[in-house]
Amino acid sequence: MPAVQRSVRSGAAPDKRRPQAQPSSTRPELHVVAGRRNGGDVVRDGARRLLVWTRTRRAPLFHIVVAMCILGGSLVVSLMLRTQMIENSFEATTTQQSISRLNQDIQDDQSKLDELQASLPDRAEKMGMIPQKGSISIDLQGYTATNDGKGQQ
Repeated sequence: MPAVQRSVRSGAAPDKRRPQAQPSSTRPELHVVAGRRNGGDVVRDGARRLLVWTRTRRAPLFHIVVAMCILGGSLVVSLMLRTQMIENSFEATTTQQSISRLNQDIQDDQSKLDELQASLPDRAEKMGMIPQKGSISIDLQGYTATNDGKGQQ
């Protein structure tokens, strides 16, 4: 039984400028792909087809080579950046440890200085010194140098 052809119909008249499509009774033809062997390695066969495809078209080969160079370059650059970041991190850690060590030394020295300042009055009394009872100030506003003759003959 022949197949019934479906179509969309509208109230408008068909366009006479365009020829109407005739239902084709021809079927697509099948053909054998050249170079295909039974039991062949799929990976090797795919690589062979890629090489044949790139030999026949020079521009795609160039594009593939450029893409591979860009990919390789980006890989190398990313590895270099990662290495540099690790080196910088190591240097920052070393510097931070050095700063911590120096801060600890400063705190130790400051505690020694505070301890010595606290023991200073006791040591002065042991040496026979007495604390000053009042403050003395010297006013040099009206001072003039006098030549008393000690340095001249």
